[in-house]
Amino acid sequence: MQYRTLGRTGVQVSTLALGAMNFGKIGDTTQDEATAIVDAALEAGVNLIDTADMYSAGQSEEMVGQAIAGRRDDIVLATKATMPMGDERNHQGSSRRWLTRELDASLRRLGVDHVDLYQIHRWDPATSDEETLSALTDLQRSGKIRYFGSSTFPAYRIVQAQWAARENHLSRYVTEQPSYSILQRGVESHVLPVTQDYGMGVLAWSPLASGWLSGAVRAGREISTNRSRVLPQRFDLTRPGNRARLDAVEQLVKVAEQAGLTLIQLALGFVTAHPAVTSAIIGPRTVEHLRSQLAAADTALSADVLDAIDTIVAPGVDLAADEKFDTPPALLDPALRRR
Repeated sequence: MQYRTLGRTGVQVSTLALGAMNFGKIGDTTQDEATAIVDAALEAGVNLIDTADMYSAGQSEEMVGQAIAGRRDDIVLATKATMPMGDERNHQGSSRRWLTRELDASLRRLGVDHVDLYQIHRWDPATSDEETLSALTDLQRSGKIRYFGSSTFPAYRIVQAQWAARENHLSRYVTEQPSYSILQRGVESHVLPVTQDYGMGVLAWSPLASGWLSGAVRAGREISTNRSRVLPQRFDLTRPGNRARLDAVEQLVKVAEQAGLTLIQLALGFVTAHPAVTSAIIGPRTVEHLRSQLAAADTALSADVLDAIDTIVAPGVDLAADEKFDTPPALLDPALRRR
C-alpha cells in the first residue's frame, strides 16, 4: 500500500480508501460481512474509511462503528452530512442547526467521540458559506471533528467557500470528494485544477464508474451488477451515453490486457495517477470484491498506457454527461432560471 499526505493537513492516508456505502441495506451487506471487509482492508494497509449519515439511513455508520471498535486510533475516519435524513424538512442541508445535531447523531452511530474528516455531502444552495463554515469551525474547535471538507462541489463553489473562509476568518475546507473515473473525466477541466491551487486533498469516489470498470459489464453479456439493479437507467444500452461507455470499456479491456493488468487495476491506477488525487475510494460489497480492488494498491501506469487511455476517453470528457453531480441547480430546475 502507498500513502500520501491529505492536502496540507500532514495526515498520511492510503491511496486506496475504504468506502462504506454498501454496508447495510444498500449493498445487502451484513455486520459480519462488513467487519470482514474492514478487517481485510486494514490488514492490507488501508487506513482511511469513508461513510455518510444517509448511507442506508445510518446503518452504514453503525456497522463501521462496530467494525472498528477497539482500533479507532489507527484509522482516519470520515463521514458526511447534508443529504435528507427522513421527511422532516429541516433534517437536511448544511445549516448550523442541522450540522450540530446530525454530527452528534453520527458520533453516536459510529461509537466515537470525534471524526477526523467531516464532509458536506453536497453544496446546499439554501445556506450561506459563512453559516456552514462558522458551524464547522466551531465543531472543530470543540474537538468533535479534526478537519472538514466538501463533496461533489462545483469548482466555482469550492473557490467561493475558500474566499468566504478567508474573508470571515474561519477554518476552510481541506478536502474535496469528486466523482472521478476513466469514463467521467470532466473534473479534470475545472475541479481538480482548483483543488491543486488551494492545496486540497482529493478523495475520488466511484473510480470504477458504478461497476462499469469492474469487469462485470461487457458487450454481449447480461448486466447483473448490484448497481444495475438499484439504478437500471445507468446501464440502459438504449441511451447514447451508456453505449459510449460500453464501447470505451471494450477498448479499455484490451489496453489492460496488453499491459498485463486487470480492468480494475487499470481503472484505479488511472485515478491515483493524477497528481491532484490523494486516494481513490473503493466500495466493495464482499471480501472477494475488496481483494480484486486491493490488487491495484501498487499499480503504477506507464506513460504509454495513460496515453492509450487518453485516446479512448479524452481528458476532461464525461461520457455520461447527464450523470454529472456538480451541475448548477439552475440548469436542472427551470424555476431557478425564470423570473
